[in-house]
Amino acid sequence: MKFSDGHWLMREGVTPAYPVEVLDVAETAEGLRILASTYPVHSRRDLQSGAVLTVDLTSPMPGVIGVRVTHHAGSTTKSPRFELFPAGPAATVDVDDATLTSGTLSVRVTRNPWRLEFVADGRVLTSSGENDLGLMSTPDSHHVRERLNLGVGDQVYGMGERFGPLAKNGQVVDIWNADGGTSSEQAYKNVPFFLTNAGYGVFVNHPGLVSFEVGSEDVSKVQFSIEAQSMQYFVIHGPTPKEILARYTALTGRPALPPAWSFGLWLSTSFNTDYDEATVTSFIEGMAERDLPLSVFHFDCFWMRELSWCDFEWDPKTFPDPRGMLSRLKARGLKVCVWINPYVAQRSALFEEGRARGYFLKRPGGDVWQWDLWQPGQAIVDFSNPEAREWYASKLDALLDMGVDCFKSDFGERIPTDVVYFDGSDPDDMHNYYTYLYNKTVFDLLRKRRGERDAVVFARSATVGTQQFPVHWGGDNLSTPQSMAESLRGGLSLTMSGFGYWSHDIGGFEGTPEAWLFKRWIAFGLLSSHSRLHANYSYRVPWAFDEEAVDVLRLFTKLKATLMPYLYQAARTAHLEGVPMMRAMVVEFPDDPACTHLDRQYMLGPDLLVAPVFREDGVVEYYVPDGEWTHYLTGETVTGPRWVRETHGVGSVPLLVRPGAVLPVGAVDDRPDYDYADGVTLRVYGLADGASVTTVVPTVTGDVAATFTTTRHGDTVEVSADQPPDRWRVHVAGAEPVDAEEGSSLSVRL
Repeated sequence: MKFSDGHWLMREGVTPAYPVEVLDVAETAEGLRILASTYPVHSRRDLQSGAVLTVDLTSPMPGVIGVRVTHHAGSTTKSPRFELFPAGPAATVDVDDATLTSGTLSVRVTRNPWRLEFVADGRVLTSSGENDLGLMSTPDSHHVRERLNLGVGDQVYGMGERFGPLAKNGQVVDIWNADGGTSSEQAYKNVPFFLTNAGYGVFVNHPGLVSFEVGSEDVSKVQFSIEAQSMQYFVIHGPTPKEILARYTALTGRPALPPAWSFGLWLSTSFNTDYDEATVTSFIEGMAERDLPLSVFHFDCFWMRELSWCDFEWDPKTFPDPRGMLSRLKARGLKVCVWINPYVAQRSALFEEGRARGYFLKRPGGDVWQWDLWQPGQAIVDFSNPEAREWYASKLDALLDMGVDCFKSDFGERIPTDVVYFDGSDPDDMHNYYTYLYNKTVFDLLRKRRGERDAVVFARSATVGTQQFPVHWGGDNLSTPQSMAESLRGGLSLTMSGFGYWSHDIGGFEGTPEAWLFKRWIAFGLLSSHSRLHANYSYRVPWAFDEEAVDVLRLFTKLKATLMPYLYQAARTAHLEGVPMMRAMVVEFPDDPACTHLDRQYMLGPDLLVAPVFREDGVVEYYVPDGEWTHYLTGETVTGPRWVRETHGVGSVPLLVRPGAVLPVGAVDDRPDYDYADGVTLRVYGLADGASVTTVVPTVTGDVAATFTTTRHGDTVEVSADQPPDRWRVHVAGAEPVDAEEGSSLSVRL
């Protein structure tokens, strides 16, 4: 939201009140409290009228400093609050110097004129000075606004799953969940958090609408504001992007570890297609006959009767024997997912039950809030009501009893604001927060029934904290190369917002892709953390395109299965440290200025560079950072830093291994969940003399199966193993593989 009219003037009707000087600094139990006048004070007489801002400086954990700015503190509005997880020693304060220090980060206040500076590593990371922090008053509202300086070359990233350019500089971003597809400024997953390449990130602790002006009002500042009398934000020190993400997710919640089976291929009925058990069986048998490994089968909306979503009852005409069908699917080794949403159509048998018990959002007059968009007479479950949460979960529980393994928790964005919540929460602030309660309800049930390491959803909407309930997919994209690229931008933006895992509809949701595009998208999809074939009006089985598509899907599905020892360890890192599996290049290479804007390639884990192909002729351009990188599929090398232009067939994609990497590769290619250590091959790439690399191979349940240490001494590579498996081998690039002979170490001569 813009308040100024150029540099000198304010917009009509806006009256600003900026802190001018500090009146008082006091130590509190949490940190420092500062009173700042919004006018010059020359004598006591000046203190008798005018706004005074209270600025509370606190720290929830080392390296993170909170700033709460308050004008009037008497609000009785009940607002939901993000759950935070403070930890670590308290900050130290110096009242005389008006400084608070938390770990490596300090904030210092200049008394006159007013100025806030955030300092780390001996330099000012960012600051708020004259006319930056303020109360913006209009005839009918008040906004608290803050502006932080952007240095020359500073780039801003994150703010949820956003489909425009990766670096947000120059953009206006409103944190407001919307069902707008992947080709607009709207987003399904809005997160009021951004990180920079300048050593810090910022989290605005507000569940409702937060308006960001990223160098778009004052071009040298990032601005954020909310309509309220008080606002809190946290400055999070890194200095690296990975360290910023680690601290942010420690504060707001780390992603759970999805089950290993969820990393395999998901196949869907698609949405508006015709399907029944015979259709489903033909798809599954077709996959098996063509040697296409399949892990999860998903039933989209029409597993229920039309006009009844949701009643959580199988359509008896289409699926007359759901228990038997699910049993037959599971006998094939498949997991089963079904579509759900938080809405109840008037035709649903659950409508009257929910209405009578008060489980739906209501209008101010007491009527159930209903409309006809999506489902006729649709009501919305009120997840602020604990009994409504239990009621909703009980309906899903019955499906788990039947044999369903997980849920696609769709929708949750179009939540109205002209409603009354059971717990009295402010409906504007609940608009974004609703998805947190919705997905937490579903995920908690799965965790309770299936265990901590076997719970997974496929969610579309999200906000702060929802990263704890994976997985999230990118919503309704189009079957075009442009949409493939915008999907990638959205995914990288989301993973720079604290989310560890991400997926997208391979081939696009709307429309039917040309065969060449579908094949190119397969490679991108299988080299994402999670991989799903799904669409709206057309099927996504590969033989619907051509036989070459079958071959391409087989190649990349099996490739992903063999990479699971590496990928599942990257998933563990997301779970334990908050560093995502799919990483924008700037996250992994923050000191390389060529990486600041790259959004058509990414790192998959720490050691694999992926550059999807977006052109029919197979031409792809991508950037290679410093060092000698190795094409995983061919063994060819390319030395960076440099830009590369190549042509790839549909069975290939730029997939490069980082110099010095030791990549654990599994011995199984037909499923994602297996004993990763048994028969594992450690592939060693360009290890420098004297370098040592530790490689962890996880178990299928997320523990540690084996730890290998690889060291190079001159022309010898030595590998030792802690808890070695019975079978393992080492393959140094350029040499023959060497099998370990029932030992915990071996040497390879180069």
